[in-house]
Amino acid sequence: MRKLSGYPGLVVGVVGVVMALYHVYARLTWYAPDTLVLLVITLAFSLVLSFLLYPRRKSATPDRIPWSDLGLAALSLGVLGYVFVNYQYVVSRYPTAHPLARADMVVAAVATLLVLEATRRTIGIALPLVALCFIAYGLLGPWLPGVLSHKGLTLMILLDQTFFTTEGIFGIPLNVAGSYVILFIIFGAFLEKSGAGQFFMNFANAIAGGARGGPGKVSVVSSSLFGTISGSAVANVMVDGWLTIPMMKKTGFKPEAAAAIEAVASTGGQIMPPIMGAAAFVMAEFLGASYAQIMIAAAIPAIFYYGALFAAIHFNAVRTGLTGIPKNELPILGQIIWRQGHLFVPVLIILVLLIQGFTATYAAIVSAAAVVVLSWIRPETRVTLAKGLAALRDGAEQTVPVAMACASAGIVIGIVLQTGLAIRFTGFLAALAAGHLMLALLITMVAGIILGMGMPTTPAYIMQAALLIPAVIKLGVPPIAAHMFAFYFSCLSAVTPPVALAVYAAASIGRCGLWGAGIQAVKFAAAGFIVPFFFVYSPALLFQGSWIEILQAVVTGTIGVIALAAGLEGQFIRVATRVERGLFIGAALLLIHPGLTTDLIGFGLLGAGLLMQKVWTPAALMVPRGERA
Repeated sequence: MRKLSGYPGLVVGVVGVVMALYHVYARLTWYAPDTLVLLVITLAFSLVLSFLLYPRRKSATPDRIPWSDLGLAALSLGVLGYVFVNYQYVVSRYPTAHPLARADMVVAAVATLLVLEATRRTIGIALPLVALCFIAYGLLGPWLPGVLSHKGLTLMILLDQTFFTTEGIFGIPLNVAGSYVILFIIFGAFLEKSGAGQFFMNFANAIAGGARGGPGKVSVVSSSLFGTISGSAVANVMVDGWLTIPMMKKTGFKPEAAAAIEAVASTGGQIMPPIMGAAAFVMAEFLGASYAQIMIAAAIPAIFYYGALFAAIHFNAVRTGLTGIPKNELPILGQIIWRQGHLFVPVLIILVLLIQGFTATYAAIVSAAAVVVLSWIRPETRVTLAKGLAALRDGAEQTVPVAMACASAGIVIGIVLQTGLAIRFTGFLAALAAGHLMLALLITMVAGIILGMGMPTTPAYIMQAALLIPAVIKLGVPPIAAHMFAFYFSCLSAVTPPVALAVYAAASIGRCGLWGAGIQAVKFAAAGFIVPFFFVYSPALLFQGSWIEILQAVVTGTIGVIALAAGLEGQFIRVATRVERGLFIGAALLLIHPGLTTDLIGFGLLGAGLLMQKVWTPAALMVPRGERA
């Protein structure tokens, strides 16, 4: 991303501020623009900023905009201006029925290429390549073998579907980016300008820094809170990691463990309510549900995810004899809350508004305004006019990669719908799984991890929503459980080798090996890989069911994830033998799965393991820790 100064920086900053203000205005005014107008304007701003901020090559001059990129920005305005000039024609014609004029086809083709190029610049080559493959699939249908074969799309129909309907570039994904995501990113930008990031770090240090493995626990608390601001695993690592990873290493954590803890904690920010990232808003649109419903359904799995990580850090610290941060180096909780506690109020406001049934857009705008008002309680947290303008600019710039990913994903969705691939692929996957739900879930899990290796969470999830999730639903899984399952593994790809972007970022800070950190990250994130299978079979983990069922699921599942952490780390009351580790892991799997029979057996296994640890210490464990092999 270019770091522009002077006149170019001013121009780009003004464009970003105007983009942010327009989207706030569009949700506040009684004369809100219709959906297509909003999406065309969103795409226009996003394309222009893509070409002004992101160079064609990484080696390009970082502080200068070449004439070619200015030309692409102007061309973007031209093709989208064509829609406005011919707006009545665009909205009144019957898509794919009325032939396109030659000018229409040229504009649609140029706009599609601009979207793919802007996506390549902002998030990488993987998603544009996927989109090009689907374009080729749409055009070459009659010549493809087996289940892939279809009657084929003409170039005219493909371009019409892609650009002149709301089932292509201007589909649900871009609608979510322009209607919801940008407002929450703006809220996060205002929160960051008020100093909330430092407050979250100080707060986490005050409550957990002095405990065993304190810096690791600080990472869990601060990263779960900071996810409210960033919504990105890598961004979370790059902000928190510079503080937490050196602290962890200083108190005795191995570099690989420190990097893994930060990567896993940061990745969880995307699954932690109240703000879970763009994919959660897309999920709400696909399901026809409110965002509050998605947020509530995600609560218990998020608790298990972070609970298991917190317990694993504790057991790791006990097993290796680590201590916390010295008391004289810790901030005082009372002072932190007195001086900066008001910065947490906007997060509570957004949570209460969503639970009360207000729209997500209203909650985001009100909470952003609350940040500004409350920041003036203390001089050091004030969001001044300059900081406010910077927040608007940053919010717009951070929205650009999301918007471009959503626009390119829309191309794929449109072709999937037009060719009927989703129906055929659903039948193919159902036949491949032969009615076995577990096999279908494993295929979906692998697909989510692979897709997430090459693209951000949102488009990776959208690909699964188009192709895999319908097959899982067909096998009897509730829609919200199927979508949440795919969403989880799209997120977890950030910590799953060989391509684990959050681990890469953390390892670069921790100066350690990628594979060592990656393997540790998978172990620390174990609950994240297991819990999705259980909430598919037991929707009580998604707040689906009676309060008795939900309460039982929470209590037994919480005990289960602690047992899982103990088994994987090999430590509970004392260092665990292989038999004891097996008992703890077996107990965990049974306890996380709700059900009276599984719970009783799980408690039995857990009790047996604890009893063995209490009454018997193997001779090998009597050797002092430092002298063991």
